[in-house]
Amino acid sequence: MKKRRLTGLVSLTLGAVSLTSASAAEGIVAESLSENSPFQYNFDTRMAVATNGAVVRYSDGKGRDVVLTANRISYSPDSGMATAQGGVTLRSGTRYWAGEQIEYDFFTGEIKGDTFRTGMAPFYAAGRGLSIQSNAVPVTAASVGTTNAAFSYNTFNATNAVITTDDVAEPGFHIRAKQITLLPDNSIEAKDAVMYAGKVPVMYFPYYSRRIDRHPNYWVVTPGYRSAYGPFLLTEYHYYVNDKIGLSLEMDERFKRGPGVGPGVQYDLGRAGHGNFKFYYTHDDKPGVDQWNEAISEDRHRIDFSHQMTLRTNLTVLAVVKEQSDPTIIHDFFESEYQKNGQPKSFVEVNQAWPNFTLNALAQPQVNTFWETVERLPDVKFSALPQQLGISPFYYESESSAAYLRYRSADNLSTNYAAFRGDSYHQFTMPKTAFGWLNITPRVGGRFTHYSEAEGKLIDYKEEDRWVFNTGAEVSTKISQTWSGVRNDFWEIDGIRHIIEPSVNYVYVPDPNVEPKELPQFDSELPAFQPISILYPEYNSIDSIDSQNVIRWGLRNKLQTKRNGQVDNLLNWALLTDWRLRPQDEQTTLSDAYSDLDFKPWSWLTLTSQTRYDIADGYFRIADHYVTITPNDTWSLSLGHRYMRSDPLLGTDYALGNNLIMGRLYYRFNENWGARISEHFEARDGVLEEQYYTLYRDFRSWTSALTLRIRDNRENGNDYTVAVTFSLKAFPRFGLGSDSETPSLLLGY
Repeated sequence: MKKRRLTGLVSLTLGAVSLTSASAAEGIVAESLSENSPFQYNFDTRMAVATNGAVVRYSDGKGRDVVLTANRISYSPDSGMATAQGGVTLRSGTRYWAGEQIEYDFFTGEIKGDTFRTGMAPFYAAGRGLSIQSNAVPVTAASVGTTNAAFSYNTFNATNAVITTDDVAEPGFHIRAKQITLLPDNSIEAKDAVMYAGKVPVMYFPYYSRRIDRHPNYWVVTPGYRSAYGPFLLTEYHYYVNDKIGLSLEMDERFKRGPGVGPGVQYDLGRAGHGNFKFYYTHDDKPGVDQWNEAISEDRHRIDFSHQMTLRTNLTVLAVVKEQSDPTIIHDFFESEYQKNGQPKSFVEVNQAWPNFTLNALAQPQVNTFWETVERLPDVKFSALPQQLGISPFYYESESSAAYLRYRSADNLSTNYAAFRGDSYHQFTMPKTAFGWLNITPRVGGRFTHYSEAEGKLIDYKEEDRWVFNTGAEVSTKISQTWSGVRNDFWEIDGIRHIIEPSVNYVYVPDPNVEPKELPQFDSELPAFQPISILYPEYNSIDSIDSQNVIRWGLRNKLQTKRNGQVDNLLNWALLTDWRLRPQDEQTTLSDAYSDLDFKPWSWLTLTSQTRYDIADGYFRIADHYVTITPNDTWSLSLGHRYMRSDPLLGTDYALGNNLIMGRLYYRFNENWGARISEHFEARDGVLEEQYYTLYRDFRSWTSALTLRIRDNRENGNDYTVAVTFSLKAFPRFGLGSDSETPSLLLGY
């Protein structure tokens, strides 16, 4: 079916639907859902009307996107006022309204309606006499896209209304009132209100008022059993002091390991910044040993502090302290954090940004002596972003830094060393477009780095001045072809667009006057799973810079179609490899070939593949493949295979490689029950490493999860865990999908 589009900022235009997302543009965009009933524009009244199904989208270009759908819509592109009738739905961010008639102001967000239903997380309501006023400054069509008007609701009013936080057809707890008002602070006022538990009236209130968000004082309780802990009970109490301060207290008991306690504070000091502080202490009866096979103290603790403030526009300060008594306390008791960052750093960073320049100062000490650290005391960097030099065709960018750096090994003081490093890099480019389609960007740059004599017992680096010259060019183009008439219901295709982007990047760096082995290695090149940049200043391993004579070949292919009114990628495939014209001693002529593929033949099926292939020896170093099936909200299935060839250069964790098979299945039995199964099988040695089994129960206002995890630690035996978690549906304990991506959250640690 063809759609007709009317753009309120320009004029009346008719034609086939393009593959550009309408909601991405600033202003109002209207589409008729019927080929025989396009939008009709009356130049006298300056109103556009569609009478047989229509969609009107509005975007302010600043993140507020609105979609209005109805059988009949009339609206003014000038004032933003719209009237919709019949099967009306209105979506704005996470807010949703439905009814039979509504008046809506796209520019201010004000609403008037008759009977309605709404989902305005975290509550749901239905009733009559809907009225929402906004404090947004009224705008006109001439100012759309430039207005800085705020958009936040002042008041939500309704009569003969029902309001609840239960997202089911028959809510368990709800309030019926002749008049309900929702204020901006998420407090509700109701007159002539009756509170119901199911269908049973519980209490009458002539006037009722309370906050509908999470109660300021609440408990989080997780009971369970783990082989390493024995029976355990993890509790956390949150206490609301005022709008600026919140307190918390963790009180844990692990039968085999002992008690743990930790106070915390979350604060907002206004212009002085905001942050949080947490301290945790546990007397561990079985702490184990560290990486040097030395006994860990029974008295274990960790400190977690962060503070952020904005001193003025674009001037920010961030301070983070992650201190702990031993290297394994996070691994043992805060597994979800450990999976994200096993060796957190402590630092203070000040950043000032201007339109074309940035100034950054970073101080990073070694707080935890059992982890190898490069201390920056401090490291100050000034960057000039790529910018045109006057009216010339040349662009300039630079990056200069001064730092006192100190390498600190893990409790091995004999290998420590320190030095001052001053570095300055400058580059000129001249981007051009030839023949109207070929992008050519030649570049030339130079770097000077000064190293002071290194201080260290067993290190002998003398004072050095290093000079580096680089040049090269990037050649790329983007070719696309659209077949708007291609349609196939089976493959969910509504038009096809093919985009191909080939690129060739040549980099030449002659031999520096000082080789990397003669310099202290503070910022050195480390083995990486993905290709590292060969361009400056993106290549930031300053101390490892060596000669280069290489061509990087890249190719990206995209196939796009339109699904549910939005652009969707059928195929997104990127290929990359390097041809080294003068390889280093340890390098081959051709680098590994990298492939990154996403294939989505249907909206419910996604295939992803990431591979790294050794061209010289003819084998895969890395091969990750995943398939995700989500046909509906009843069930979903994910299968994956992660292969990593044995490579001691990547460190001890990858010396043996991986041949991991993964699977995850979610099934919703009915409105109240669901289950998830997750398995990790290491085919290298035939071990089922990890198993998760979770049973979900919906208790209307609450959800609960019973989780069993079985982990095979090989020589250390099996580790069994079972835990129960609870969460308010209106104010979930975990973010959307977080319990799936990080299932250990369901175990309380």
